[in-house]
Amino acid sequence: MKDGEAMNVTEKDLETTARLSRLAIPADERADALARLGDFLTYVDNLSGVDTEGVRPTTYALPIENVFRADEVRPSLPNEAALSNAPLREDGYFKVPKVLEG
Repeated sequence: MKDGEAMNVTEKDLETTARLSRLAIPADERADALARLGDFLTYVDNLSGVDTEGVRPTTYALPIENVFRADEVRPSLPNEAALSNAPLREDGYFKVPKVLEG
């Protein structure tokens, strides 16, 4: 592909990307979405031309450190206040639908 040339993205590519991303793309936005996806893929493809010889792989671009606070008992939200907007509750706890069988 030549520099500045957009990648050819098909309707099928867009549909697959939307399904995998769990996105619903309205019919009137499909042409714009196709163009944007093509532009994005062109940009990513251009990165393959960057010379990375001698560059060590990194996990993070910036140095990081843990910012854990001390594990100490502190006052917390009263149980009634925490449950005040819960759609379902039982015996002072949040009640949630069962998601695992067995």
